Amino acid sequence: MAITLHKGDLPAGLSFGSSVAVDSETLGLNPHRDPLCLVQLSAGDGNAHLVQLDRSTYDAPNLRALMADPSVLKIFHYARFDVAVMQKYLGVVTTPIYCTKIASKLVRTYTDRHGLKDLCKELLNIDLSKQQQSSDWGAEKISEAQLAYAASDVTHLHELKAILDRMLAREGRIELAKACFAFLPVRASLDLAGWPEEDIFAH
Repeated sequence: MAITLHKGDLPAGLSFGSSVAVDSETLGLNPHRDPLCLVQLSAGDGNAHLVQLDRSTYDAPNLRALMADPSVLKIFHYARFDVAVMQKYLGVVTTPIYCTKIASKLVRTYTDRHGLKDLCKELLNIDLSKQQQSSDWGAEKISEAQLAYAASDVTHLHELKAILDRMLAREGRIELAKACFAFLPVRASLDLAGWPEEDIFAH
């Protein structure tokens, strides 16, 4: 696996094909308080490109263009958070989207374990290390261990999508999943606007 670190933005002309796996690292789980630090991407070829953002400007036009490109499917695990932080800090509405966590919840109803580590273990027989999950992503220099961790969060998403797609088809839930994915940018906007917990559909 090759890991390439880019400072500030993706290089011009870099193509990920028709679908790209995406994840992000922040300084916490509150999008209004905790800034976006890193975005990692993979074409599903075992390699990863990591963008360490300039938090003084967030000037990343190539990354923003990719996130908004309607011809490239963005594959996330728990897209709701990543889409919200990229909307907040990069000013981009990400679309179209596939979320492996939502797909898992729609078809793996026999369990309540829908984390990426759980999916990789059951569906791919891969044991992901989460040791660097809570490390300092705002540091000027990202460690080799952090780079490896960040890359591992995107290099398996294409494989997981393929398996989950077969399960969605088997259970007749593909269209339901598509509708959930299409709603994610709105869900992210609601989170940012102050409705992260309240169910607006409730009585």
